[in-house]
Amino acid sequence: MPMGVSMGHRQKTQEEEDILPRDSEKRKLSRKDYGSTSNDSCSDCPTCHGTGRIPRGQEGQLVAVIPCSDQRLKPQRTKLYVCVSVVLCLFICALILFFLFPRTVSLLPVALKSSYVFFLPTTIQMNLTNVLNITNENFLAVQACDLDLQVLIWDTIVGKVKIANVTTITPRSQKVYTYEIPITIADQGLNNYCKSTSFRIHTLFLHLQMTMKVFYLGHAEQLSMDTFQYVDCGNNSTTPHIA
Repeated sequence: MPMGVSMGHRQKTQEEEDILPRDSEKRKLSRKDYGSTSNDSCSDCPTCHGTGRIPRGQEGQLVAVIPCSDQRLKPQRTKLYVCVSVVLCLFICALILFFLFPRTVSLLPVALKSSYVFFLPTTIQMNLTNVLNITNENFLAVQACDLDLQVLIWDTIVGKVKIANVTTITPRSQKVYTYEIPITIADQGLNNYCKSTSFRIHTLFLHLQMTMKVFYLGHAEQLSMDTFQYVDCGNNSTTPHIA
């Protein structure tokens, strides 16, 4: 056979045929390693085990990969919902603060309702009935207690009264409370002044010092008030009269 250059396909040598199968095996292994969806790789899938389905009971243990272009990652009107929620929370907080914010509880003396005067040989006994106005500006009920009151003539204490449970004031309302004050005048000069018939008017100037505790919104508050009254001590009577 003459020697010449062959223009056809070159026959593979035995060494090349031994190398090619090894390359094909590497390509198959690489496809399996990178999770190919071919039938050969599906048989080695650790999740579905070649069935193409996720076993029951493993839904909460697996993680799904969602593309960034998926519409589920782009919910509509998110900013609107967030703004509405924030405004609603602020509105509810403002309402709570408005109704639960502590407001003023005030005391106001109305007038002297009546007075009883009793002449004794050495002293003068008087029972005064006073009217007190308690105003509650809160949106909750207020409990008034521990009323402590003392009456002074100049610097001398002539009467004291203590009341443990006073009253309950409903929200946003006023309540009139009536209380009595016993007074004993033992000073000889005041006795002569009140019992004297040479004076037509026997007026005493009384100084009332009052403290009272109120409970509301889980805390206590002490109120204090000073007021003055004019009382006629020259009428020895057991019937009430307006001073």
